[in-house]
Amino acid sequence: MPNAPAFPVFDGHNDLLLNLWLHHDAQPAAAFLQGGIQGHLDLPRMRQGRFAGGMFAVFVPPAEHAAKIKPAVADAPHDPLGITRQQIAILQKLETDSAGQAKICRTATEIEQCMAAGQLAMVLHIEGAEALDDELALLDEFYDAGLRSLGPFWNLPNRYGFGINGTFPGSPDTGEGLTAEGIALLRACNRKRLLIDLSHMNEKAFWQTAALSDAPLVATHSNAHALCQQPRNLTDKQLAAIRESDGLVGVNFGNAFLRSDGQRSGNTPITEIVKHIDYLIAKLGEDRVAFGSDFDGISVPDELNDVTGLPRLQQALADAGYGAELIEKISWRNWLRVLKRTWGE
Repeated sequence: MPNAPAFPVFDGHNDLLLNLWLHHDAQPAAAFLQGGIQGHLDLPRMRQGRFAGGMFAVFVPPAEHAAKIKPAVADAPHDPLGITRQQIAILQKLETDSAGQAKICRTATEIEQCMAAGQLAMVLHIEGAEALDDELALLDEFYDAGLRSLGPFWNLPNRYGFGINGTFPGSPDTGEGLTAEGIALLRACNRKRLLIDLSHMNEKAFWQTAALSDAPLVATHSNAHALCQQPRNLTDKQLAAIRESDGLVGVNFGNAFLRSDGQRSGNTPITEIVKHIDYLIAKLGEDRVAFGSDFDGISVPDELNDVTGLPRLQQALADAGYGAELIEKISWRNWLRVLKRTWGE
């Protein structure tokens, strides 16, 4: 098979900020810039894998999980707002300490400029909106800090509704949908032209969002339920709605969201990612499928290993018959298309 061109990658979801907050909060920027840290991402490896940018998630983990890794958390009251601000500060530190190597991007044009200049394009995303206040005034603070994408839930319920919380194999129809506060949040996101992430929404919340939102429907890190019956994956009916809205799905690299048996084993061929891309393109079209790795948030195929494996994934697409133009769309152009439709230029 011919060698695949090594296109830059813009990725829909990663948990680097959580990794740095948990393990490297004393000197997060130094750890990121110097490299060699535990996990899938740091700047030297991003350069090696041609990772040009993506959505950097702020995620407040359950207190009991964080306390196992970060003992100071166990000695203080659970503080979603404080943790959110700490992780945003880490993202800002990555920018300020990078000497121009990384930039927080607020527009699609800025992303394109960063990619052209070889700067890492970082978009602030919030995964789980527990930190927000009743009046949503904090949404303005976070927007000013660079927030351009928000998922109201993780797996647990909050004041905005009910995230997906079900076992494999299972349906995404796992409970009630958006609350009145969730509907208000969704409308506020539309007014600010924030991307609304569907990836942790259960089926009722998904359909409420599809009915209420005036933006393209986007799942930043989800796969095809027909191939892997994880509740977090998308049914054919959901995919049809995303296509109708001219939205996008970012393919999740997590083993448990790829394999037909739902196992988390790293002994997962990289071709399993290709199978989901094949299926999603068949349902959504070539312009509505991209990468949504979930790096630093899940276990990935051993063959991929970390961000340095992205050229191997592009080669697997070429081996499967994908042409250069389509590989480039999946690698970054499709994300830029949908971000422009959501944010404007």
